[in-house]
Amino acid sequence: MSQWEDEKALKYRAAAHLGLLDKLLAVGWAGLSTQETGRIGGLVGAMKRRQRKEQ
Repeated sequence: MSQWEDEKALKYRAAAHLGLLDKLLAVGWAGLSTQETGRIGGLVGAMKRRQRKEQ
């Protein structure tokens, strides 16, 4: 998997974890609020930090 695909997978996993995946698939990234995308971004950052820590 490329780095871009890994990043995309993390974003979708974060959206699913937050209960936003159905909305994301229905309306796309542009249809999410700033707060929702910020929550996804924050969770992705935490997931990346956790991955680096485990290595």
